[in-house]
Amino acid sequence: MAAVIATMSSLSLVACGLGTGGGFSPTGELAGEVENIELDGLSIAVGSKMDTEQILLGKMAVILFQSAGADVSDLTNIPGSVSARQAQITGNMDFMFEYTGTAWITYMGETVPIPDTTEQYEAVRDVDLAENDLVWLPPSSMNNTYGMAMKRENAEEYGIQTLEDVNLLPEDQQTFCVDAEFNARNDGFGPMLDAYGIAAPEGDRLSIIDPGAIYSAVDGGTCMIGEIYTTDGRIPALDLQILEDNLEYFPKYNMTPVIHKETLDQYPQIADLVTPITADLTNEKMQQLNAQVDVDGREPADVAYDYLVELGVIR
Repeated sequence: MAAVIATMSSLSLVACGLGTGGGFSPTGELAGEVENIELDGLSIAVGSKMDTEQILLGKMAVILFQSAGADVSDLTNIPGSVSARQAQITGNMDFMFEYTGTAWITYMGETVPIPDTTEQYEAVRDVDLAENDLVWLPPSSMNNTYGMAMKRENAEEYGIQTLEDVNLLPEDQQTFCVDAEFNARNDGFGPMLDAYGIAAPEGDRLSIIDPGAIYSAVDGGTCMIGEIYTTDGRIPALDLQILEDNLEYFPKYNMTPVIHKETLDQYPQIADLVTPITADLTNEKMQQLNAQVDVDGREPADVAYDYLVELGVIR
């Protein structure tokens, strides 16, 4: 019930045009390959979910649209994927950066992910255009999916590079930290172990803890291997090594700009405006940006602005 109330509250804020705590975002002048793009006359609502990465991506879009002359409603920081999706479906939000896996599994209700990155993107793109008039522009290589990680020094000591290599560890060293949701999912921890032929941990070799605490638990030695998100800023900050998903078990969550078809038809230059971001961002680059907020304590809008300046599309 609390989740339903939170969702309704969020949507009522969006519908009333009050925003969602997006705060101030700086404006600059467009530069480089987007220098001549103009969006004068466009009124657009740009949103994001409330996690660090989403707010950063949303702020990038807000800054770019403002700098191109658009009148921007900043709806970044919407609580939850479902709330953000509903805001876009109902037309209260025009643009946001989304993830292919989130759309396919959470929004579209599919239970079997498509292993090929391009095919997964095309499947989501085609369904959302046909059913919701939402356009998925070309995706980024950035793939914020589940992963498993170790301290780099431990991975090097035992020669562990892939999830398959976990079987090289002595069984008493095969200790895991995961959160309750991942442990219970039908595409989560247990099926992952089965896919890689890893013995299910027993007793104190498995710790179920809060997802935010997993990174420090791996770093502190509570467990050898922990569940992570592949673009989290704590990965480089704690010098963790992501184990390669060499069997491509985890779904693809490639970041992609999503916009209403009517808006894009009127202002097709929007596609060119956001392309530099999707073309540049990688998992490693996003980790560094997330770390500036989560580890260094910087404001997301400032990190987003500095990134766009470094990218050469804002001055």
